Amino acid sequence: MEEFQDFTQATKLRNVRYDVRGPIAVEAARLERAGHRITKLNIGNMAPFGFEAPDSIMMDMIRHLPTAQGYSDSAGIYSARTAVAQYYQTKGMRDAKVEDVYLGNGVSDLITITLQALINPGDEILIPTPDYPLWTGLTALYQGIPVHYICDENNHWWPDPEEIESKVTERTKALVIINPNNPTGAVYPREILEAIVDICRRHNLMLLADEIYEKITYDDAEMINAATLSDDVFTITYSGLSKTWRVAGYRSGWMYISGPKHRALDYLEGVQLMANLRMCPNVPGQHAVQTALGGYQSIQELIVPGGRLYEQRDVAYKQLSEIEGVEVSQMDGAMYLFPRLDPEIYPIENDEAFVMELLRQQKILVSHGRAFNWIDDQHFRLVTLPAVEELQEAIDGIATFLAQYRDAFAKPYPVASATG
Repeated sequence: MEEFQDFTQATKLRNVRYDVRGPIAVEAARLERAGHRITKLNIGNMAPFGFEAPDSIMMDMIRHLPTAQGYSDSAGIYSARTAVAQYYQTKGMRDAKVEDVYLGNGVSDLITITLQALINPGDEILIPTPDYPLWTGLTALYQGIPVHYICDENNHWWPDPEEIESKVTERTKALVIINPNNPTGAVYPREILEAIVDICRRHNLMLLADEIYEKITYDDAEMINAATLSDDVFTITYSGLSKTWRVAGYRSGWMYISGPKHRALDYLEGVQLMANLRMCPNVPGQHAVQTALGGYQSIQELIVPGGRLYEQRDVAYKQLSEIEGVEVSQMDGAMYLFPRLDPEIYPIENDEAFVMELLRQQKILVSHGRAFNWIDDQHFRLVTLPAVEELQEAIDGIATFLAQYRDAFAKPYPVASATG
């Protein structure tokens, strides 16, 4: 009898990870099928927690459905791209034009296009750690080398420009910043952003600025668009509707290209080719862009004292801070906290196993720190989207689990000898 070879995944996938939707999420789904209610604090999906799209955005998309049945231009519909260009003009980028804008099926689609068009095998991309893991995963998928620079937990989770520059080599092609940061909630100050832009300038690097949380900041945190800091550094800025306008399922994002485009004509041909190969972005979702950018910005109600995002942020931070051995920095932006567990109290050897056990015991789903390419096993990411009471209940469950963990690994006090 003839033997057939098994079908296996491509070898290029061996080093690609996206653990946020990995084994722990699979186990959570299994528990749900078994009848358990899971509190999901693992993904920044706002809809399940009662955050709804503004009516004007939903109605505008519905109104355009009869004319949204065919393909659009591969870069996106003209009116939406115009709205994005005008948005960046209001930010001080007066030269922003329609042809500088590409729409995508969320920012993820545009990161894919960017890196596909950029990376040759062995090229290096500087990426923060912790990171949004798509950047690392796609860099590895396209046979590039993700080189991680450290965001400093002891300094507001800000990156150190000197440490970044020390990792630049002749193979470095681009530098990624995620601001406001996912998973830490950090918002980078002007002086750090200017230093990063200068690194790109002096080493001829492309700057890739992931700014999807740009409108979700708290208190006095100032969000500065990286593209406003230079006109001589080739920069791609990413943003979209999924977070600020609470429509992640619409898959409606954009990227804006600025800087010396004349030095990147060949690369931009590659970007256009990749855009053509996907035919076009989701057309109904594109019709939400113009209304979203031009209308009333309802996100402002959510990020000030009394607003849901603000109050949930404060409750989560306060309650986590009160747990013995938990250290956490308050977020200045986005919707995540990235607590650290003191290794003297919680000697965790495998953070994925730790989070899996939390899920099984307390039915609470969070993401482990190494899922964001972090360097130790002492962190986890918690999403602050549930209403205050549900969030308090979930953190109470985490506290109970951690108390049991402390008891299990508690070191006995030394017993005094009979001779004193």
